[in-house]
Amino acid sequence: MPQTLAPPAPTPNRAPAVGASPDPELRALAERHGLTVSGARPSLPEYTRQLWHRRHFITSFASAKLTAMYTTAKLGQLWQVLTPLLNAAVYYLIFGVLIGTKRGVHDFVPFLVTGVFVFTFLQNSVMAGTRAISGNLGLVRALHFPRACLPISFCLAQLQQLLYSMGVLVVILLCFGQVPTWSWLLVVPALTLQFVFNTGLAMVMARLGAKTPDLAQLMPFIMRTWMYASGVMFSISLIIQGKHLPQFVVVLLNGNPAAVYIDLMRFALIDSFKANQLPPHVWAFAAGWALLAGVVGFVYFWKAEERYGRG
Repeated sequence: MPQTLAPPAPTPNRAPAVGASPDPELRALAERHGLTVSGARPSLPEYTRQLWHRRHFITSFASAKLTAMYTTAKLGQLWQVLTPLLNAAVYYLIFGVLIGTKRGVHDFVPFLVTGVFVFTFLQNSVMAGTRAISGNLGLVRALHFPRACLPISFCLAQLQQLLYSMGVLVVILLCFGQVPTWSWLLVVPALTLQFVFNTGLAMVMARLGAKTPDLAQLMPFIMRTWMYASGVMFSISLIIQGKHLPQFVVVLLNGNPAAVYIDLMRFALIDSFKANQLPPHVWAFAAGWALLAGVVGFVYFWKAEERYGRG
């Protein structure tokens, strides 16, 4: 009796792979009616235009985050000023009194407080940027907007906090004999350049933190190491004076972006901090770091725009 072959099983219809090109007719139909891929990354100029159109959201979100930061504390917004002041007091006790780094540094208290305030601005911006995406997944997944709004708004909130603290810094400077001069106006370009640098670095950290949330636990140790290498509590020029350090170490210490922005602020505000204490071409360093971090950070963050909040 001849054996009957069973008909082949029908091949199931498989869904097209994610990212596969659609049917040419379907693609043409979508293009004709202005349809685009859901969540597709816009071009860089279009992305920049979208950010500009949402500038009011960025500023409002920054103010809201700053207000909500201390709502549960009894002293409220006063902690914006108390936190860097308490840090400065601790560093003065440990480094200025016990270790003696104030020797050879004129106007050590203004020197120290200025360094603490400026580095706190950098540190808080980077820390907030690291959690900008991973800490706001609900917002990222629920609403469509350029994700760069988040790290920019967090850095803007930190700038607002620094401006509040600057009032206390001015009082401290006046109490320790500093007289307002035209050089105080240099604070504006110095803070502008640092804000651009902080925002670019925060964007880099936001993308890295979105992929690796554990990075937020590591950042405090990295930032603390960076602070000790930035001359916050001591003068870098006095520390390296008389030591036969390799030239690349001297260049790294003087070109450290945190130290550059701190030195610019000290030069602007403190009478005894003279130009010979600044590294060569310090304004070129400050502008170069701001341009490098701002451009690279923005492009690096934009490259992963369609992946934020997924998976």
